[in-house]
Amino acid sequence: MARVGEDGEIYEWHEDWADLAAPHEATTGWAHHGLAVTRSGEIVGFHPERSEVVIFDKQGRALRSWAVPLTEGHGITLVEENGREYIWIADPGGKARRVPGGAYEVDTKQGQVVKFDLDGSEVERLARPPHPAYENGRYAPTSVAVDEPAHGGDGDIWVGDGYGESLVHRFRSDGPYVSSLSGEEGAGRFDCPHAVFIDRRHAVPELWVADRGNGRVQVYGLDGSFRRVVGEPFLNSPSAFAPYGDKLVIAELYARLAIVGPDDQLICYLGDNGAVREHPGWPNDLDDLEHPVRTEQLQHGRFNSPHGLTVDAAGNIYVAEWLIGGRMIKLVPVPR
Repeated sequence: MARVGEDGEIYEWHEDWADLAAPHEATTGWAHHGLAVTRSGEIVGFHPERSEVVIFDKQGRALRSWAVPLTEGHGITLVEENGREYIWIADPGGKARRVPGGAYEVDTKQGQVVKFDLDGSEVERLARPPHPAYENGRYAPTSVAVDEPAHGGDGDIWVGDGYGESLVHRFRSDGPYVSSLSGEEGAGRFDCPHAVFIDRRHAVPELWVADRGNGRVQVYGLDGSFRRVVGEPFLNSPSAFAPYGDKLVIAELYARLAIVGPDDQLICYLGDNGAVREHPGWPNDLDDLEHPVRTEQLQHGRFNSPHGLTVDAAGNIYVAEWLIGGRMIKLVPVPR
């Protein structure tokens, strides 16, 4: 079994951890989803092809699934309220689907942000922000972060519109729109704010925005005030966040994970494989007609296109990759 990491951050690489053939065959679905973990350690994901939430156990077995009125489970965020668990899902409204002849075409619908309980019942739905950018622009939300009252927060909901107008929006817990961030109040205009995350590793919580197109993270106070930039020397495509202890794991779409310490500095990369981006058709391969097909470039111990990310209470890291057929990796920490 391969091991990845350095500087005391060593993990066993468990290839194809989740059974993506269950509950339905998924080999032609172009996986593009998030991940979350429940209190009991179950992993919440999304089917590569169907509009279904899929819940896995710690061994990667699909326990149950339920259909949702969404195009894609792109960003999945678990919250707790009054002892119950819920998930928020950011659906950008776009999904690449295989059509007759073998090509993939994007099925585009209205983006949406919806909250469900873990039995699949819809609980809440956010309206599209009344921002002038959407008079002619597209709303395509990619991520949700909640300032949970269970952690001392005020319940505000932050939504990253990564695939639409590259804005971050703030809503009250009961749904009303409050305000928006563009990045111009900080280090510069966002270019695909792919993920938003509330960092509670320190005494004062902060909002982290994965400014992916600019290869950096912009950090804000929960009042919307700009604080600083993280990662410009060492990040190239930040796409998702997951904390464990005083460290933060950042998924980078360009084929690696970055582990960042409490001082905002890089500790190490995991599974770095940046050269794979140069392969024709990445994150997939191309057939003789130049249609995307599942890649044969996957390597044990090296990433292809990390997209969804979560970490459980034991420090196990779960990664869902962006590619036809999907790939789910589990990294198990090796004791020092």
